Amino acid sequence: MVGGTFDPLHDGHKVLLGRSFEIAGPHGHVVIGLTTDRFARGKSHPVRSFVVRKYELEQFIHSGNFSTSFVVEPLQDRFGSALDADFDAIIVSEETLPVAVEINKLRREKGRNKVDIHQISCVLAEDGRWISSTRIFRGEIDVHGNLIH
Repeated sequence: MVGGTFDPLHDGHKVLLGRSFEIAGPHGHVVIGLTTDRFARGKSHPVRSFVVRKYELEQFIHSGNFSTSFVVEPLQDRFGSALDADFDAIIVSEETLPVAVEINKLRREKGRNKVDIHQISCVLAEDGRWISSTRIFRGEIDVHGNLIH
């Protein structure tokens, strides 16, 4: 399981998604929680519609020739279906690790099994700082982390 707003879809997101498919393996299944338009309104920058983001996400996955099955589900809050669903692992970045820890805490309180947490390192831009959608929106970097002069 993995989740996010994925707008714009940048190299850091692509590493996170790629790792999710790698961990699931060819016979696994990846659940991608994609923030709804309503939930994404809390972002510090404008976000394109759910439909557009979902399309771009699916295009990236299909172009990556991942053989693992997947589903994109609406993420209406920080947890989505992660509190109750039956799954083995959650893949997060350094930035979202605390949410995964909280998910396991809440799962335990509900009598659910803990899930493995796999943390990827955030992808760095040309200037050594994290690639982020906010930085892209501000015009500091492009989706590959190249500085915009």
